[in-house]
Amino acid sequence: MKLVWSPETASKAYLDTVKSCENLETPDAAELIAAMAAGWNAKLIVETWSYGDAIASSIGLNVASQHANARHICIVQNSRTESAYLQAIQELSSSPLNLPETIISEEPENAMREIQGIDFLVVDWRHKELAAAALRNATFGSRGAVVVCRNGYSRSSSGFSWIRALRGREFVRRVTLPVTGGIEIAHVAARNRNSGKTEKGKRRWITHVDQRSGEEHVFSI
Repeated sequence: MKLVWSPETASKAYLDTVKSCENLETPDAAELIAAMAAGWNAKLIVETWSYGDAIASSIGLNVASQHANARHICIVQNSRTESAYLQAIQELSSSPLNLPETIISEEPENAMREIQGIDFLVVDWRHKELAAAALRNATFGSRGAVVVCRNGYSRSSSGFSWIRALRGREFVRRVTLPVTGGIEIAHVAARNRNSGKTEKGKRRWITHVDQRSGEEHVFSI
């Protein structure tokens, strides 16, 4: 099996995330991330979140989880961070949402080992130790997975490698999108994938509108 793209579900998640984040000054490309999570019909969405981080992407992932009928799990390192995370989603979202599941773990690698079959993983490289631990210990599903690294420009300058982090897995495609500090995306192949080449004519396109400048960006993945 492999991940299958649904443009209709992606569009619904995109628009609902725009509405849910309309009260936030920094949308943080949340609508783009939500569209990818819902469009790939992810059934297990996992993210890492640290105290003081922007909440928009988390709101977007929660919107996506409802459209895809998925579990949404957030890994935090202490109870203070958990409280701030859940409170921010409740207070800052303009639409009512079901709260995500949370796992508190000072050592995120232990939390990641308890989660099996991840379809969509989001980390933030501003907290590189947390992000690296999550990436190195992630267990993906048999359909493959999509991994998103926010603030990825700092990741490339640190010498971190996708290949080292996701060892033993084949990539379908890797791309860097020039928005909000750089968003790096890796599409990890299903285990039974026979070729590293994508099928002809199957390229996927995502449109993202910068809410500050109004510019429209079209990306293929």
